[in-house]
Amino acid sequence: MAGTQAVKAYLDILSQPCRAVLIFLKSNKIPHTVEQIVIRKGQQKSPAFTKLNPMQRVPVLDNNGFVLTERYIFVKKRESIYNAPDHWYPKLSQKRAQVDEYTAWHHGNTRMHISTIFLQEVRFPMLGVPTNPAKFEKALKELDGTLNMLENMFLKRQTFLCGEDISLADLLAVCELMQPMCGGRDVLKDRRKLQSWRSLPSDAGVKSYSEYSLNEEASLDHTHQSQTHRCFETKSLFLSPPDVYLPA
Repeated sequence: MAGTQAVKAYLDILSQPCRAVLIFLKSNKIPHTVEQIVIRKGQQKSPAFTKLNPMQRVPVLDNNGFVLTERYIFVKKRESIYNAPDHWYPKLSQKRAQVDEYTAWHHGNTRMHISTIFLQEVRFPMLGVPTNPAKFEKALKELDGTLNMLENMFLKRQTFLCGEDISLADLLAVCELMQPMCGGRDVLKDRRKLQSWRSLPSDAGVKSYSEYSLNEEASLDHTHQSQTHRCFETKSLFLSPPDVYLPA
């Protein structure tokens, strides 16, 4: 990692990409501090944060003055910034192209459908915002097609989405697929192949992520803690609290 200071990560743990960033930092033992940006309070629109990221989005990483505001670049720059293992975003061009293929597909498929389901089933009711049942049902149907693609294309002949080791693709995908569990919906409950995939440790020598508690972040207010822990009550996902796996 460039510089001597810890990476400063600006995150809202209720955000799927933010959790992916946090898991990446922790699993690779990258020194970091967390600055909580609570989206429900509009903290991403504050003058201080807007100066850091004019797009007013999280996650943001500040690596000793080098600021990254794009959610996937944190792993794609891992060799020059964080000295993380190659399997996250391989140097070999063919393997790297597979990861790029998934991340390009991810935003308009896995993420889009999961986000719609989460908003309609969990977030909007919490905020008292009217829901759209037709839009919700359409997202469920389209997600079914996305899950078919994950099983029959990405996992057809390999253990992980882009090969025989965990990569950025798996990290992003599983952080999305856990999100509906905030409302008690396991979108993989009838998907044995995807259930097996999500239960896999990243590689040899892993330990449970259960020792990590969001309470250790002093900037989390009580209400935000309660909402976050409700999201993660169900145990099983291989990269989700409370049962995320990290290198031993």
